[in-house]
Amino acid sequence: METKTVVQLNEKDFEKEILKSELPALVDFYADWCGPCRMVSPVLESLSKEYDGKVKFVKINTDENQELAMKLGIMSIPTVMIFRGGEMKARIVGAGPASLYKQKINSVLN
Repeated sequence: METKTVVQLNEKDFEKEILKSELPALVDFYADWCGPCRMVSPVLESLSKEYDGKVKFVKINTDENQELAMKLGIMSIPTVMIFRGGEMKARIVGAGPASLYKQKINSVLN
C-alpha cells in the first residue's frame, strides 16, 4: 500500500509544524466540498514525492480551522501557501498546473 506524503494538520499544530519547521512547508488549504481542491490534491501528492526530504507538504481543512484561515487572509480555496523560516514566501489561489507549484517551490528553495 502506498503511503501518503501529504500530512493532514489542524490549527493547533500550525505553529510547531509549519512556522517552526526546519524544512520549507507547502500548505494546501482546502474543504471536502470544493471541486477544484480535489483537482489540486493529486498534483500535490505527486510533487510531495518529488520534493521528499526538501519540502514538507501539509493539508489543512478550512471548514475545521476557520480561525486560522481568517488569520491568514484566505478568502477562497484552494489556496496554497509556502512557508520558510516562519514566513509565508509564496501564495497560489485557485487550482493550477503542476508547473506553477514547482515554480513557486523552486523559487522558495533557491
